[in-house]
Amino acid sequence: MYREKLKIDWWTVGLWALLILSGWLNIYSATFTEGVSLFDLGSYHGKQLLWIGMAAVVAIMILFTEPRVFSNTAYPLYGVVMLMLVATLFLAVTVNGGKSWIEIGGFRFQPTEFAKFATALALAKFMSGIDIEWKQTRTKVIAAALVGIPAALVLLQHDAGSALVFAAFLLPLFREGLSGIILVIGLVAVALFILALVLQEHLYILLGILVLLAVFYLFVWLNKRTSKDWWRTLGVLAICAVYVMSVDILYNRLDDHQRERIDVLLGKNVDFSGPAYNVNQSKIAIGSGGFFGKGYLNGTLTKADFVPEQHTDFIFCTVGEEWGWLGSTFSIALFIVLLVRLISMAERQRSTFARFYGYSVASILFMHLFVNIGMVLGLLPVIGIPLPFYSYGGSSLLAFTILLFIFIRQDAVKNQLL
Repeated sequence: MYREKLKIDWWTVGLWALLILSGWLNIYSATFTEGVSLFDLGSYHGKQLLWIGMAAVVAIMILFTEPRVFSNTAYPLYGVVMLMLVATLFLAVTVNGGKSWIEIGGFRFQPTEFAKFATALALAKFMSGIDIEWKQTRTKVIAAALVGIPAALVLLQHDAGSALVFAAFLLPLFREGLSGIILVIGLVAVALFILALVLQEHLYILLGILVLLAVFYLFVWLNKRTSKDWWRTLGVLAICAVYVMSVDILYNRLDDHQRERIDVLLGKNVDFSGPAYNVNQSKIAIGSGGFFGKGYLNGTLTKADFVPEQHTDFIFCTVGEEWGWLGSTFSIALFIVLLVRLISMAERQRSTFARFYGYSVASILFMHLFVNIGMVLGLLPVIGIPLPFYSYGGSSLLAFTILLFIFIRQDAVKNQLL
């Protein structure tokens, strides 16, 4: 009776359960030790099983929670999580070069993971206001602050990967009316950054900008534009030139390990015994799986701890080696089906709050999927973010579950305006 009343999207719940089960089995394989039971609570997979149980309990609690609670408490929750991020700067323990974990007794958690759904709720609450218009500077400033504050606090924790995830909020903001020029500016900035690092002689880039200037000149002249168009064009190109000349300064301000990872990606550092080790081992492990894989628990490279952190950020290596191209494609397909379903669910929402939050969920999950698999395949720098529902870690599993099920709960009452 309750199920029919709420109209819960059980297909999405099923995808969540399937992803979690698949992730747990791969964690067991990645950390497999002969004689250790599948349900040994002292092992990585045993601890993950406990977190799965906790996540399931939290998911059920969310489904029984009045949906208005999430919109009404969005700002207070955001404030509490921001305070947690500030506290992390002073109380955190160092893990893998980053200071983003708080340890209380023997319990360790990462506030950064919870900042994602807290920011999604706060932004959704703000965007659902009746007086929101993108033409107003106030709207742009507040939206930028809601995203920029947690991103900056995470960056101060030397966790550039997690800070990058907050860029995912550009997609739901774009859906709600943010000018597409912001996305274009972001892509151009990334392209110029890479070009400036690859081409040591910035003169070539500046010459390219001059060529663009000539093209714009011809375009303006043929279309008889006003002098304002001239000055705008010159202003944009001047900013590009200054940015290119500043890339070295920005690059040198990065941490050593961050510069090394960028150098590996760009092919400037091919020391397979040093910074390029993880990525090289990862590609070898995935490639060795072939089409069908070596079979579950039969990954020789996995068993030999060939790839560091294979049960966390590099869990996809286990999938590639043991399940091959076929299993890897199936795993990615599960994520794609989930993302497509989330977008479809978001579009059918009647309230701005639910629609925006739904797009935020899809965007955050997509960013994690894209970056994690990209870095494992050597297509992106190694920045250390988990693969949702797959990677070992209680904080990430619990946070992703909360993120997803809040939206499932919103969707269950989509005919009500929140």
